[in-house]
Amino acid sequence: MDAIEILKQLKDKGVRFTPQRQAILEFLLETVSHPTADEIYHHVKAKFPGVSLGTIYNTLNMLKEHGHLLELSYGDMSSRFDGNPKNHYHIVCSKCGTVADFHRPLIDIDQEVMDNSGFLIMGHRMEFYGICPECRANEKLN
Repeated sequence: MDAIEILKQLKDKGVRFTPQRQAILEFLLETVSHPTADEIYHHVKAKFPGVSLGTIYNTLNMLKEHGHLLELSYGDMSSRFDGNPKNHYHIVCSKCGTVADFHRPLIDIDQEVMDNSGFLIMGHRMEFYGICPECRANEKLN
């Protein structure tokens, strides 16, 4: 789904359509870097100098509430955002913090977890941690 289709869906639900929101959404759909709110802010500010960080956060929260993005929290107070809301796995570099998608069929374990825990499982998130190729190459140079 592209940004215009998503924004039309949101408009049908009563959400206001603005050029800034469109720019935020387009950036999230085009990038594979899983940016922070601050990175999104700097990207959008280049096109819309009057945009505020509050607009960025409000838009990200609205998109998350409507199921159009994933928020990836890593405990360092700077969530990363993924414009692909479908459940998928991630690989995180332990050195530089780069987050990359890893696509493969999801592990079908939710029912087993529910049966053994008593929890109602709504989904799961699995991430792999390691050192990215760029950081590994830099280690070899030093």
